[in-house]
Amino acid sequence: MKKLFFTLLLSVSVLSINAQTKEELQAQKSEKQAIADAAQAEANALQAKIDALPGWRKGAFGTIGGSLSGFNNWYSQGTPNNNSGNIGFTVNGFANLIQEKFFWRNSLTTNLNWVKLDNKDNPLDDDSFSPTTDVFNISSLYGRNIAKNLAVSGLAEYRTTILDNFNDPGYLDVGVGATWTPIENFILVVHPLNYNFVFADGDSVFESSLGAKIVADYTRQIGAVNFKTNLSAFQSYKSGDFSNWTWTNSFSYTLWKMIGVGFDFGLRSNKQEALNYSIETLGNAGETFDSVDNDLQSYYTFGLSYKF
Repeated sequence: MKKLFFTLLLSVSVLSINAQTKEELQAQKSEKQAIADAAQAEANALQAKIDALPGWRKGAFGTIGGSLSGFNNWYSQGTPNNNSGNIGFTVNGFANLIQEKFFWRNSLTTNLNWVKLDNKDNPLDDDSFSPTTDVFNISSLYGRNIAKNLAVSGLAEYRTTILDNFNDPGYLDVGVGATWTPIENFILVVHPLNYNFVFADGDSVFESSLGAKIVADYTRQIGAVNFKTNLSAFQSYKSGDFSNWTWTNSFSYTLWKMIGVGFDFGLRSNKQEALNYSIETLGNAGETFDSVDNDLQSYYTFGLSYKF
């Protein structure tokens, strides 16, 4: 009986010592965490001061997505013997020179995707990777400050496809107006005097015109998250049929070192492209701007991301 009592007393003492030790360790951890949080806050404040200094800001991030598969005698599907694949990537880069009296902002956005389906039972089919998503946009904005958050500015923006039908069509916007920068990383460009050059081969429905250009862009990094949203719109003074807009978005979250997951999607409305597709691809020779369905264009890419 005495032995049992002694054993129980010893166990309670050990548990009490362990509990006290755990509480002490938690208290020490809290103290260290408070010191670390204070140090991080100071580091963030210093980084904010560094970011506010004149000079270049450069960065890039992107998303890579892909899959490869092969089937042999998989009879439950229509093509039992095939090799298929899907590969795509996006790149978002910028190089901005910020000075006290002026700024020069340059950006690049591209989204390229290839897909293939090789039917091994059909020797005549196309077994190569064919381009699907094909987006390329580059812009350069120069501004001269006239107030703290307002500048007179000039913009040159070029967008096209590069894998298929390069510069057919291609769009070059050149214009002047004003740029508003109410907060860091956000710009709003309003250029009431802008010419939209449209390049296309042969006799086509595309036409250049004078109009207004509006661009809104927000690019930001918060911890492990990188994101960019960009709206580029042109309103033609000649006809609403020549107007267009494109909205692109990119998100990436870093999971380990420079690797993470990313998601990109974009929307576009362009009646000239809709009419050209109806006539040239679908063969609707009698189609006009009044009769064509200008359906909303869209794309998305999801996959691994890499922070450059």
